[in-house]
Formats: sequence, structure tokens, C-alpha cells
Amino acid sequence: MDSKYLIDVENIYGTGNYDPLDVVIERGKGIWVWDMEGNKYLDFLSAYSSVNMGHCHPRIVRALIDQAKKLTITSRAFRNNQWPLFAKEICDLTGHEMVMAMNSGAEAVESAIKAVRKWGYQEKGIPEDRAEVIVCSDNFHGRTITIVGFSSEELYKKNFGPYAPGFVTVPYGDLEAFREAITPNTAAFLVEPIQAEGGIIVPPAGYLKAAKSICEENNVLFVADEIQTGLGRTGKLFGCDHEEVKPDVLIIGKSLGGGCYAISSVLSSRKILGVFTPGTHGSTFGANPLACAVARESLRVLQEENIVENSAEQGEYLLKKLQNIKSKFIKEVRGKGLLIGIELKREAGGARRFCEALAEEGLLCKETHENVIRFAPPLIIKQKDLNWAFKRVKKVFKEID
Repeated sequence: MDSKYLIDVENIYGTGNYDPLDVVIERGKGIWVWDMEGNKYLDFLSAYSSVNMGHCHPRIVRALIDQAKKLTITSRAFRNNQWPLFAKEICDLTGHEMVMAMNSGAEAVESAIKAVRKWGYQEKGIPEDRAEVIVCSDNFHGRTITIVGFSSEELYKKNFGPYAPGFVTVPYGDLEAFREAITPNTAAFLVEPIQAEGGIIVPPAGYLKAAKSICEENNVLFVADEIQTGLGRTGKLFGCDHEEVKPDVLIIGKSLGGGCYAISSVLSSRKILGVFTPGTHGSTFGANPLACAVARESLRVLQEENIVENSAEQGEYLLKKLQNIKSKFIKEVRGKGLLIGIELKREAGGARRFCEALAEEGLLCKETHENVIRFAPPLIIKQKDLNWAFKRVKKVFKEID
């Protein structure tokens, strides 16, 4: 059994909603992965920031195995001994009063939308079924029917309608448009501190802080989707921390499970998340003991191994090196921490061929929005490995030039 066989099988039996590079990964350790033929690659995508602590971190894997031997799931029909401890630890870390644990990022976003709508009706006094949530153009918050309905990317939403009402879109980074979109029925503003899937779009300096002030002036909840930007990816614990903004509602996921298990969370105050009462929301797998045990160890690793600080240091180093590459095809290099994008000019012929060439050199990354190469290595990466990667990036651009 080799890579070609598995690629052929996937093409026959799998749905066509992904277009992966033809590298069949068999195992991983730290920042490295190996394919079926034993070829070694540096992972410069981290499963879209799910593997911030590296592949198969020994402490997190040990926590997974130890808990799997004891208890994996009870559902919320009963209590378990891991969920309360996780809840306290994540609230202590983030400074929020309450947490709801779910599984995927999209599920957490849906849960947050339900929370702010319910808050809007019960606390703000918005007329029933009139609540509005303001979102940004080029957003990416998941793939559910509700979420794709307020996406501005036609590919994500075409032929999936009808779409859920109650969402108003404004240009990302435009404070005046945001202010003008607010009405008495506005319950919340949902925003990404950096639009990762949108092409590593960094908003103007001060945007998040000013948007939070506008929310406070109008009794609108500021909801931060930190699923990709959170837990150290941008060089701070959360992307909003760059502007000292504490969101009213914080959504996290992906690397919360340490690259080993799916878990997401919505965090907020007691006044906001307290709108939920028994039976009004739930999830069979949400807050299961296996996920909570893994997340607890993941958070300890994050803090004890100085991963956020390393992300800031190495991200600044890599960004400067990439910005010094001379190529007729590069339009801009931008990012924060270890979330970096190289935007190519139209005449470059798309980012896909650059990602394929980099894979041939042993560096795995992926294009986003056709013309942007996304770099997001595990946050444990060291400078010598960034130098190794940079040489290959520079080589590919030189050869394609």
C-alpha cells in the first residue's frame, strides 16, 4: 500500500469538497511529518492552527491515553470529573466567568450566535425574531448553513440557500460602516482579530479597540472569533490582546485540543451565558471527559513551555525575513506572530503552484483565496528550523521567477 493507492481510493470514495496536496501523511512528531514513503516534511500549516503545540506532544498524548483508559464520554446527562476542572481553569486563564464547551469551531460560533440573540431578547429588549448580528466581509466562521449564509465568499454559499436572516455585513476594518449599521435591533458584532481564511488580513491599528468602544456605546456585544488567532498563534494569548480588548464573548477551538482531540469553547460573563437554562442548548459530546482532560493538559503546556512568547519572537523573525524576499510576484507579506501570509500578484498564476513546489522541497503549506500562501507552523518551532524553511521559500520564488 503506497501513497498513490490511497490517493486513488480517496478520489473514488471521498467527496470532492477538498483539494489537498498529494502528500499522504502517515505520522508526525513536533514540527515534522512523514509520508507513506518515508519522506520528511516541515509542517507549515499546523492543521489550520490546530497543532500549535506540535504533532503528538508527549504530555498531551499521555493525558489522552491516561483519560481514555478511565472514561471517555458520559454525555451531559451525568456529571464527570474533568469538565468542572477544565471550566475553572479556562475561566481563570481568560478572565471570563462562564464557559460552554462544544466540539468544533463552527459549533462554538453557532452557540455564541444563539447566546447573543437570547441575550438580545431577554436583556436588551429586542423584539422577538428581530435580533441582528453584524459581521464583516471576507469573514470565515465555519461551514454550517447559518454561517455560510452570511459569508461574502460566493463559493462557500452558492446553492446552499435559503439562508438564515438576521445578519448584516460591513467591510472589515471600516469603523464608520460598522457604526452606521447599528440599529436598536443589533445584538452583537462578530469579528476575527485577523482574517486567517480570508487571506491573513490584518485590520488597521486601533480597529478592534475602537469597535469595542462603539459596541459599549450602543449596548452591543463584541464577539471575538479567536478559533484560529487564539492561544498564542499571533504572538499574544489572544489576537484581541494586541489592542488590550477583552471581548464580551470569546470563541476558541482548534489548538484548544492540543492537536489531539476536538474541543471548542464559548466564554463570557454570567449575565450573557446565563441566558441558557436546562434544555435550551446542548451537545452529546460537548464537555466530554476525554476532551476536557486533553484541553487541560494543552493549556498547561501552553503556559509552562512559554509557547506564546516563542510565537511572538519567532514570528517577528520570520516575517522580517519573508518581507526581504525580492520577487516580481509578491504583492505583500503580512501577519502577526506565526500567522503569516504572502499575497501574490495576479500575474503569479495563483498560490497553488507555489505550495506544490514548496511541498517538493519538503515544506507543507496551503493557499487561501487563490493568491495567498498561508504560513502557520507549530508554535514550538525554533529559529534554525525557520531558517531551513526560509531557504526553501526563497529558492522556490527564485526558480518560479
